[in-house]
Amino acid sequence: MVLWKGRFSKELNHEVNAFNSSLSFDHRMYKQDIRGSLAHAKMLCKQSIIEEKDYEEIVEGLNAILKEIEEGTLLFDPEAEDIHMFVESELTKRYPVAGKKLHTGRSRNDQVALDLRLYAHDEILEIKKMLVNLIHTLTDLAEHNLDTIMPGYTHLQRAQPITFAHHLMAYASMFLRDIDRLEDVDKRLYVSPLGSGALATTTYPLDRPFVAEELGMYDIMYNSLDGVSDRDYAIELSSALATIMMHLSRFSEEVILWCSWEFKFIDLDDAYATGSSIMPQKKNPDIAELVRGKSARVIGDVNTLLTMMKGLPLAYNKDMQEDKEALFDAIDEVKLCLPVFTDMMATITVHKDKMRDAAARGFINATDCADYLTKKGMPFRDAYKITGELVRYCIEHGETLETLPLDVYTGYTDMFGEDVYQAISLETCLNNRAVVGGPSPKIEMENIHRINQKVSGYCD
Repeated sequence: MVLWKGRFSKELNHEVNAFNSSLSFDHRMYKQDIRGSLAHAKMLCKQSIIEEKDYEEIVEGLNAILKEIEEGTLLFDPEAEDIHMFVESELTKRYPVAGKKLHTGRSRNDQVALDLRLYAHDEILEIKKMLVNLIHTLTDLAEHNLDTIMPGYTHLQRAQPITFAHHLMAYASMFLRDIDRLEDVDKRLYVSPLGSGALATTTYPLDRPFVAEELGMYDIMYNSLDGVSDRDYAIELSSALATIMMHLSRFSEEVILWCSWEFKFIDLDDAYATGSSIMPQKKNPDIAELVRGKSARVIGDVNTLLTMMKGLPLAYNKDMQEDKEALFDAIDEVKLCLPVFTDMMATITVHKDKMRDAAARGFINATDCADYLTKKGMPFRDAYKITGELVRYCIEHGETLETLPLDVYTGYTDMFGEDVYQAISLETCLNNRAVVGGPSPKIEMENIHRINQKVSGYCD
C-alpha cells in the first residue's frame, strides 16, 4: 500500500523503495506502534471522530495483528516502507473501512515520534534493571572484601591504602548515577507528540492529554513543530548510554590489568575468559576487552545523532529516519554488555594476599607517616620532607617503612617513637580514614547499606 498514491502517477522505483524503507530496523517497534494506535483510536471514538463500530473493529484487528506477530504467524512484508505502514496496511486488509479511519488526525511524523519515545522508555526500564543487578553484584562483592587491603592508585602509581570494597563501590556509585541519568532523560523523553500532525496539528477536535494519559506518559508536547522534529531525547539517551559504556570500559581496563600476571589481583572464571590458538598458557580477558571495545561504538552512535541533527531545519526531514539505527545500536550494545559483565564480576576469584603484598611494597603509608609527625606538632611541609627522605632511604637500603629500625627514624627527628609502627600499619591507615566517603571498613559498610537502600527503590 503506497500512502501517497493519489498524488503520484508512477510506482516507486524498486531500488528507491529499498533505499527508502526502514522496516528492516524499525519493525522492532511493532508493540509500541500498535499500543499508540490503540490509544489514538480510543480517543477518536471518545471524541466522536469515528464510530463505536469502527473503533471496535480497529481494536480487534490491532490486537490480532499483535498476537500473530508475537506467535510468528504473521511475517513482516519486506515491501512495506516501515512498521507503521505495515500495521496499517495489514489492518486495512482485514477491516477495509475501519482500517482506513485509524490514521485520522495524525501523520506518520507524529506517529513515528510517539513510537520511538514509547520504545525508548520501555528500554530505559530494562536497562535500569540491569544496572540494579550490576550494583547488587558489586555491593555483595564489596561486603565480602571490606578488609581486603589493596593499593589505591594515581597516575597508575601506588598512592594510598584502600580496600577492594572501596574500589568496587566507586564503580557502584558511577552506575547509580547512570540510573539517575536515565531517569532524568526519561522525564523529557516520555511525553506525547501525538496530535502534532505533520507539523501544524489538525482541524479535528483531538484530546491529546487523553492519549498521553492512556499511554501512561507524563505530559504532551506543546509545540507541534517541536513535537515532530525534536530528537533531543534520542541524543540525551544515547549520551547516557555512552556514559554507561564509558564506565564499563574503565572498569574493564582495570579488570584486564588485575588479572594479568603483573598484578594477579583477581582471576576470571574460565567461563568468562578464552584461550589462545597457539599459546597454551594463555587465559585472555576477552569479555572485558570486548566491552571496552564496544564503548567506542556507542560513543560513535552519539556523534551520529548529533551530526545528523545539527543542520536540519524545522520540521520533519527524511534524514531523521537515521535516528533509529544509531539509538537502537546504543541500546542493544548496552543491553548486551551489562548482563555478561555482571556475571563476569560475580564469578571472579579475589587474591587478597596479592593485593595486600602490593599495598605493603608501595610506600602507600607515607602520607600517614607524615601525618604522624604533624599530629605531634611538626609543620606538614617539614613532615612531608622528612618522610620523603625516609622513603628514599628505604629504597636505597631495601627496606619498607614498616621494617625500618627505630634508630633510623629517630636519626631524622626525635619526634618518632615506638608508636610510629602502629600509626603506619596498613590496618591503622584504613581504620583512621573514617571520614564519610573514606575507605575504612565501618564507613564502607555504611555506604554499601546506603546504596543498597537506594537501588531497592528503583525496583519498587
